[in-house]
Amino acid sequence: MSRIKNMEEFASVCGVSRPTISKYFNDPASVRASIRERIEEALDEHGFRPNIYAINQNRRLTKIVGIVVPYLADPFFAEIARVIEQRCVAAGFSPSLFSSHGDPDLEVEILESLRSLRPAGVLLAPLGRASRKAELERFCKDVPTVVFDSNVEGLGEAFVGSDNASFVSQTVDYLARSGEAPTFFEMRNPANPNANKRRNAYLAKMEELGLTPRVVKAEGTGWGFEEIGREGGLNLLAGDTLETDTILCSNDRLAIGFLAACYERGVKVGRGADCDLRVASMDDHPFSRFTCPSLTTAAHDYDAVSRNATETLKNLIDAGGRFDHRDQTLHPARLVMRQSA
Repeated sequence: MSRIKNMEEFASVCGVSRPTISKYFNDPASVRASIRERIEEALDEHGFRPNIYAINQNRRLTKIVGIVVPYLADPFFAEIARVIEQRCVAAGFSPSLFSSHGDPDLEVEILESLRSLRPAGVLLAPLGRASRKAELERFCKDVPTVVFDSNVEGLGEAFVGSDNASFVSQTVDYLARSGEAPTFFEMRNPANPNANKRRNAYLAKMEELGLTPRVVKAEGTGWGFEEIGREGGLNLLAGDTLETDTILCSNDRLAIGFLAACYERGVKVGRGADCDLRVASMDDHPFSRFTCPSLTTAAHDYDAVSRNATETLKNLIDAGGRFDHRDQTLHPARLVMRQSA
């Protein structure tokens, strides 16, 4: 039995037209039951499987959706990408997931590779400050793009993400009401642009409450937030310069490192009268409930962000790849109180 090389040959052995074969692979239920049975018998007999990417290239509009995140090893991005993938499949798309691993050159390379696949659209979480913005802008002009997580001004037709002010407002309010006002702990050179928005929101909220803001910074660059938080925490605790007994970390991964530093220094973290420090953070990282003590944090609404990002991209595709204006949707955080603060 000779090997079937393409759709034309497969259509010939099935005894149906090439357009009918394409119709079947696009939606099996769209062809008559008798034709569908004949095609499926031939699939079993000949073991033919079409090249889905080649099929997409021949369509005016493909079903491929690119999902690009800055660092897939970060469980936050792994979780939100997982949910977005599921929603894309449910919407009838074929998602392709990529990680730029914190590398702006790789981010551009991924987008150029996606361009060659002629995707229906792309959901992009950009690196932010490190991104080669001009090249990303050129891509977004050619390919329908919805940006999520990090809002880079002017990039894409829409942005869907979490409201950083909501994260900070809830955590600062709670910490100030339940004890001493928090010192803000962040990286000196944060990799994610949301960090700067959170610091600015902290300063504004402390001013609103009539409290004195205090910001301390951990040295280090890149995406190894836990180690940066640990080293920064060790230095901070060794210096004995903390002016409050409450720390609000810029993100949960930094807080996980800071909790490790507290353990190494013999500093007891928690809400009890016998505790030395309270520690809270933002994101509700998938591991935050398993730290010791479990981490008080403000949570992303993963489901709402992923649902809205996918729906927005579908609407963008249906609109021909352009909106009249750049939409922006921000989802509020939810305070999750645990044992650390």
